[in-house]
Amino acid sequence: MSAEPTSADPGTVHADRATPAPVPHRWLILAVLCLAQLVVVLDNTVLTVAVPVLTVELDAGTADVQWMINAYALVLSGLLLSAGSAADRYGRRRMLLVGLALFGLGSAAAGLARTAEQLIAARAGMGVGGALLATATLAVAMQVFDAAERSRAIGVWAATSALGFAAGPPIGGFVLAHLPWGAIFLLNVPVVLVCLLAARALVPESRDPAGGPLDLGGVALSTGGLTAVVWAIISGPERGWASAPVLGAGAAGVLLLASFVGWERRVAHPMLDMRFFRDRRFVGAVCGVVLITFGATGALFLLTQHLQFVRGYPAWEAGLRMAPFALSIVVLTAGGVAASVIRRLGRPTAIAVGMTLLAGGLALVTHGPSEGYGTLLAGLLVMGAGCALANPAIVEAVMSAIPTDKAGAGAGVDGTMTEVGSSLGVAVLGAVLNARFGALLPAALTGAGSFPAALAAAGPDREAITAAFAEALRTGQTVGAVAVLVGGLVAAALLHRADRLSA
Repeated sequence: MSAEPTSADPGTVHADRATPAPVPHRWLILAVLCLAQLVVVLDNTVLTVAVPVLTVELDAGTADVQWMINAYALVLSGLLLSAGSAADRYGRRRMLLVGLALFGLGSAAAGLARTAEQLIAARAGMGVGGALLATATLAVAMQVFDAAERSRAIGVWAATSALGFAAGPPIGGFVLAHLPWGAIFLLNVPVVLVCLLAARALVPESRDPAGGPLDLGGVALSTGGLTAVVWAIISGPERGWASAPVLGAGAAGVLLLASFVGWERRVAHPMLDMRFFRDRRFVGAVCGVVLITFGATGALFLLTQHLQFVRGYPAWEAGLRMAPFALSIVVLTAGGVAASVIRRLGRPTAIAVGMTLLAGGLALVTHGPSEGYGTLLAGLLVMGAGCALANPAIVEAVMSAIPTDKAGAGAGVDGTMTEVGSSLGVAVLGAVLNARFGALLPAALTGAGSFPAALAAAGPDREAITAAFAEALRTGQTVGAVAVLVGGLVAAALLHRADRLSA
């Protein structure tokens, strides 16, 4: 990997140089990359507080609202592998600029939408740009930082994602309190313009010198398969896991992904080299991403439900009260504390310690005293410390297991596994919550499909319904804490074994 431009092309980074020169302004470049990544993650959560307004102003039904939220996530998850491959083949800087342009145009279209259909289409377009940004930002960071600084840079990038997750609801709530709903999306436009100008001026180009032509078959098979699988995971809790649409989409997705693997093994220039999966470190890291994001995202999803439905906070205030979680990650990462600890402990141990802290913090929030904010604050800070260790370690484990000239492909795999693990975590732990809640409901209300529906039909039993939901949440959060702990320990064990065998 090198950041030293050649005389033939002054803006190109060559990944095969043995003694790279430091990239000028690399920390400023990282700031631009993180700002671009921040808007991508924000748009996964910022819309949650706008649902009531959108329902009224766009005359949107339940299915419309679901597609407004899910269109972005589905397109994003379906295209991550293809976006990473495109970054390696056609230039990571180029795909970063294209992603920013598409995301900005999609944001403008979403902010100006006047019908539910227009907003859904705009959100899908934002997903295309988001997929390019999620992969290109990480891939560029891998190119402009050398091994000595890469761990800290990846930590800052990962902390940005956590900040975006927590900041979405309070930012959305603040905007809605002062501006029309379209401003949620239109505010992305100036941010994107700043990133475009800065990236064009600062970011050097880099690409895989042996990328070859675009693998159209791989693009079609991976996009179709991943979209179908993620749709089945998202739709399972509502439509029923045994329903024909969910089973059909899941089966079709698995079949397409199996065909993708077979295709990639035969094609001359695959978008994802299947030989990577012969590396135990890569397999262990990829499994770790799924396991960790499954437990962590599902548990945090249940925590937001707890704050909103049990403690009674609106979505934006619940997000604001969760801010110490993200801020602790940012402080520990930006100060270099997390990177230093990861270096001292090693990645497997850092992942084990980090996920143990995350599980412990979640258990404290779940089973500690619920009066006041003190217990919640302490739990969130412990959880943040855990994520500050585990998240960068697992991302670095994935990216270090493949050649740097395949950084886009590595970022695509990491992003895809993150999306799959996150969707599974929300779906499975949400199913645990719903099953427990249904079992605790009075017989007369067993048909109620959700807490708000049960509360509306409860009459004088509203307090008992709230208590039942709180108990169901405790069960779900406890399962989530166990999943976080087990997932972290299994991921650490896989990586430790792979390191030992490859030593």
